[in-house]
Amino acid sequence: MSVITENWQIRKPAVSSDKGLVATQHYIASDIGAEVLRQGGNAIDAALAAGLALGTVEPWMTGIGGGGYMTIYLAASKEVKVIEFGMRAPFNAKTEDYPLAGEGENASDAFNWPRVIGDTNIHGPLSVAVPGYIRGIAKALAEFGTWDWKDVIAPACEQADLGLPIDWYSAQKINNWARGLNTYSETRKTYLADGLPPVAEMDGSLGRLKLGNLANTYRTLQREGPETCYTGTLAKSIATDLKAAGSRITLRDLEDYSVSITSPLTTSYRGNKIFTPGALTAGPSVIHALEKLEEIYSPAGKRPDAEAYISFADALFSAYEDRLENLGEGPDTKVPGNTSHLCVTDSQGNVVSLTQTIMSAFGSRIMLPDSGILMNNGMMWFDPRPGRPNSVLGGRRPLCNMCPVILQTEDGSHTAIGACGGRKIFPAVFQLAAFVSDYDMTIDEAVHYPRLDVSGTDQVTVMEHTDETIVRKLEHRFPGLVIRPNGVNPNLFALPQIIRREASGRMAGGCFVPSPHAKVSAFGER
Repeated sequence: MSVITENWQIRKPAVSSDKGLVATQHYIASDIGAEVLRQGGNAIDAALAAGLALGTVEPWMTGIGGGGYMTIYLAASKEVKVIEFGMRAPFNAKTEDYPLAGEGENASDAFNWPRVIGDTNIHGPLSVAVPGYIRGIAKALAEFGTWDWKDVIAPACEQADLGLPIDWYSAQKINNWARGLNTYSETRKTYLADGLPPVAEMDGSLGRLKLGNLANTYRTLQREGPETCYTGTLAKSIATDLKAAGSRITLRDLEDYSVSITSPLTTSYRGNKIFTPGALTAGPSVIHALEKLEEIYSPAGKRPDAEAYISFADALFSAYEDRLENLGEGPDTKVPGNTSHLCVTDSQGNVVSLTQTIMSAFGSRIMLPDSGILMNNGMMWFDPRPGRPNSVLGGRRPLCNMCPVILQTEDGSHTAIGACGGRKIFPAVFQLAAFVSDYDMTIDEAVHYPRLDVSGTDQVTVMEHTDETIVRKLEHRFPGLVIRPNGVNPNLFALPQIIRREASGRMAGGCFVPSPHAKVSAFGER
């Protein structure tokens, strides 16, 4: 039997600069962020402008109907702050809305929770959690940015007016999820207008797809300000459409949503400092894994050997065991109180690591008719089993996989690291932090170096281009090891970005492919 195979050489070289860098999962958003830096904005302004634009060019990953976490190094005060604006359960959320099927696992890439009858926590109106995105980034801008809201959102408004770019990759994303999109009327009308997904132009030109009324909503946000999404005309529209769809979200949920600015969790790792968001993110798990790695393994060369990879896996197994049993907002938690990521740094020395999401591909698949907002499916983050730290409870915030990290090394450099990819995010971030700390890798080397994945099951998966000697030793230590290629689809090892700003002011940034859209854009290339 003959088998057709493809061999892709997938790599994007790191980019350097002396004035500023923006790394995102879409080249349009990266260029927008770099232009903000060029016009005098700081790293926070650039990150928010790029993030808003991402909602118009990769709606399957992120948008204003979701939430996120942002970790910022502020050069002037030499401190790190975290802005928390993750999704929250509606006040009227009920455990009974998510009856256990009695067999099988959750059909998502978030956590390995038991399956729910009808997957009501995965898609549809009951999967929607209260979005925090707009209020979160508005808070970040007010506290740490320099630009006005109307100017920061302007590039995203222009992109929304143009419509979603349709090339082979975006067409493939819509095609992959067409069955789910077809289930709900507004997403069906938008993405499958003639009953079929859009296709890329055969002459190579870029087609465009209007995303319902989203462009009008962006202009409303620009004109009326971010609060319209929570207390104004847009909030009333959102609440009305959600009620009609069968969601438990009310106007009170939107009005009462709060954003937190907190100090990060931190740990020392081989003399370096790691700063992560708090207990409801994967930050504690990154810290757990790094502390475990430092305990069980000492680097023994210029590059990771087989023992290093075995130790990576052991540290991840330990972190996931603690994560799924103990973390959450419930009373028994041990730690108090499809996603997109971007990293930014500027000439002043500020560094931003921002992760934002609507959760699964196309979120809940519920697009609101009046506003064109594609809503998240954040209720998927909750454990559907009652009485646990992360169980469904009205007004509770769920455990999530987001993990925007900043690494401060002894030489005074600051590195922003983050990724998209569900439960694969924190294993990727953990290993990149180890690569940079333990092996003095360049950014280009670190972002492309072979990684493994351990993400909540007993399975260890390793990248195909890992050294054969290492693979053989991993197979001996972990029977059933799976070797997977770095294909364009599906996403098997998360898609990280990383930007480092050295004390000297030199900067380098890289994106891990297989996202063909990902780009590092520079203001002032060296």
